[in-house]
Amino acid sequence: MTCSALAIDHVVLNVGSLDRAIAFYRELLGLQVVEFGNGQCAIQIGDQKIKLHPADTTAEPRSRHPMAGGGDICLLTDRPVGDIKTELETRGVPIIEGPVERTGALRPLLSIYLYDPDGNLIELANAMND
Repeated sequence: MTCSALAIDHVVLNVGSLDRAIAFYRELLGLQVVEFGNGQCAIQIGDQKIKLHPADTTAEPRSRHPMAGGGDICLLTDRPVGDIKTELETRGVPIIEGPVERTGALRPLLSIYLYDPDGNLIELANAMND
């Protein structure tokens, strides 16, 4: 038997502090953070979620070696990444790299890179015309 995946429903980022992660994604990046279930939180992006799990959680099931700062995600935005870079730098957030051209899942991207409070690599990108 094989699995034929149709889409991504959610992925998980392990974080050291849920409050610190929520502040970063909601207040600094302006993303929608939703709460559900027993105090669980996620970043809502369209029909998908990025769940924020405390790395020290004992909830099951979980990844075999949950570790804050081990994630690397790319978020598409329609706001020019050059403008985002300027705003983040003004707010004291270091940009690791960019804007640089990268290869996305469906098309070329123009990307900037930064770290969240746990050291997860966050790529913010604009889709470019082929």
